[in-house]
Amino acid sequence: MVTRDLDDCDTATAVLAFVRARRSVQLQAEADQLAAAVTWAGMHSTDSLHDAAAVWIPGCEDEMAIAGPGAPLIAEFSVLEFSAALGLSSDSGRIYLGHAVELAHRLPRVYERVQSLDLPVWKARRIAAETIDLPLDGAEFVDLHVAATAHKISIAQLDRTIEEARTRFDPEAAAQRARDAAEVRHFDIETQQVSYDGHVEVRGTLDLVDALDLEDAVARGATHLGTIADGLSLDARRSIAVGDLARRQLTLDLNAEPDPDRKRPRQVVVHVHLADAAIARVENTRTLISVEQVRSWCQSGDSQVVIKPVIDLTDHVHVDAYEVPDRLKERQALLQHSCVFPWCRRRARSCDHDHSDPASSGGPTCDCNIAPLCRRHHRAKTHTRWRYDKVDDTTFVWRSPNGLIFRRDHTGTTTPQP
Repeated sequence: MVTRDLDDCDTATAVLAFVRARRSVQLQAEADQLAAAVTWAGMHSTDSLHDAAAVWIPGCEDEMAIAGPGAPLIAEFSVLEFSAALGLSSDSGRIYLGHAVELAHRLPRVYERVQSLDLPVWKARRIAAETIDLPLDGAEFVDLHVAATAHKISIAQLDRTIEEARTRFDPEAAAQRARDAAEVRHFDIETQQVSYDGHVEVRGTLDLVDALDLEDAVARGATHLGTIADGLSLDARRSIAVGDLARRQLTLDLNAEPDPDRKRPRQVVVHVHLADAAIARVENTRTLISVEQVRSWCQSGDSQVVIKPVIDLTDHVHVDAYEVPDRLKERQALLQHSCVFPWCRRRARSCDHDHSDPASSGGPTCDCNIAPLCRRHHRAKTHTRWRYDKVDDTTFVWRSPNGLIFRRDHTGTTTPQP
């Protein structure tokens, strides 16, 4: 007999039996959830919706391919509600639904192993993610050769099987991938991953000639800095030299005479919000840094500092027009930070500004009736039965077309209990 409560497990054997039982329940729940995704996609396939035109309005809602060729297309807004029910962003939910449809319609043998609990969902989704861009006969090839051993196949073996299918059934794409693989050069500056002390990571792969030129320039800059800042380590001087090198790049200034000692002023737009006496939040990167670091940036001799008026976020702005003025957009960006749809994290500064009560019905253009919504979720609110109430400046209660309730506030998204 398996113990239902962990507190009753008083032996090692009982604990192991408890773990195995719960693992079995977990596998069944994950398989059931995947099957539910397939059912949801079937309910919202465009073929099904054409038979129920009152549910789907062509022209307002697009068809969406979420899996490979041969799989059904679904109505784009159907993704939003299923994603929200799973507690996922719309993009993550679309990927999950796509994997479920790919498995059910193009990898039926692998899907059957998931439903018989012989294969964990994560492994099946890993296979589906690799076959989505294959033609239908390529997916069938993978399904036939992988299903029987999917539970123990290595990632390397899976990749080889996928590549064989691509070469057999889509040789042009295989050739293009080979060309793309040869193009490995990149240069990444992780501006969205800022450490507390204001540092970011830079990494890249360069052509040898470019790398040698960059190394020469950085080495010379570090050597020069050593004559005026000998207290810094060589690594620190090299990192500063890269910034100096960037600010000296004046090739786009066509009216300037070449001057190797001239630097471009440091022009960095950073939206900083003070959290307390020692910590600031950088809106651009959604990270915390020290106030001391902000002070050092501003005190640099080659920095340009622009001070904007402080906006009173407790104030109320109302205008007699449909168009949202810049001062109202700025206030909403500072209050909300992101799209206010459940689990969406698109930056508010790139969002549309929605009238909660439509302007056509008399809804005012004011703080109490405006909220940032990214274009996808703005369209869903306009063309479907997604609705929200703005409880206060930063709190929104959403109701989905099928009656699910979500609360979105400054702490994130929650699902209130009925």
